[in-house]
Amino acid sequence: MLQNRVDPFGNLIRTPARGHWLGNRGLLHNDHREIVRPFRLKAWITCLLSFKGRKRVVMSPGLWTELFFFDEATAFAAGHRPCFECRRRDAARFKQAWIRGNPSYGFHDKTPIGAIDEVLHAERVSPSGIKVTFTEELSALPDGTFIEINNDAYLLFGGLVYRWSPEGYEAGVAAASAVAGPAAASGLAGPVTVLTPRSTVNAFRAGYVAEVHLP
Repeated sequence: MLQNRVDPFGNLIRTPARGHWLGNRGLLHNDHREIVRPFRLKAWITCLLSFKGRKRVVMSPGLWTELFFFDEATAFAAGHRPCFECRRRDAARFKQAWIRGNPSYGFHDKTPIGAIDEVLHAERVSPSGIKVTFTEELSALPDGTFIEINNDAYLLFGGLVYRWSPEGYEAGVAAASAVAGPAAASGLAGPVTVLTPRSTVNAFRAGYVAEVHLP
């Protein structure tokens, strides 16, 4: 079993469960199909499983490492963004929403995607290799965002949160109740720890809708 599924924390894990999206961070494996680094590129992308009939042998020597995600929201939480080759329309929509949602950077349509990748890289992993998170009020977060509750990853969607697992999501529960427990009755539901990079969350607020596989 290969170590090539990605969880919302950005970790590369082993699981027999299949993913619905393909991902790329560069060449991460050795000639024995073992992961030896968490990334090699700052462009972490999310791709289609099938594109123009191309065929690949997973973890071929010397070629980029095929990673897999349960859904696009998981890929975003891990720090990836749409590929400009196989997902050009989605990538363009994401770039436009990202620019609208993050005006403080002064980026525009002609800004190269590499500049956004630099921002995303700083938001997803620290120089020491630790997952970067931030704190936000639960009520301020858009659908598609992942948050951490008791060391588990939960997808926020439609006022509910869904606990993530490699096989899929558990049944949704009221977000405020899951986060605050007994305090929810008093409206004390935030702040929460957010796994999805801050600028990606802002892109969601600006209109990009992440694909999710809800139960």
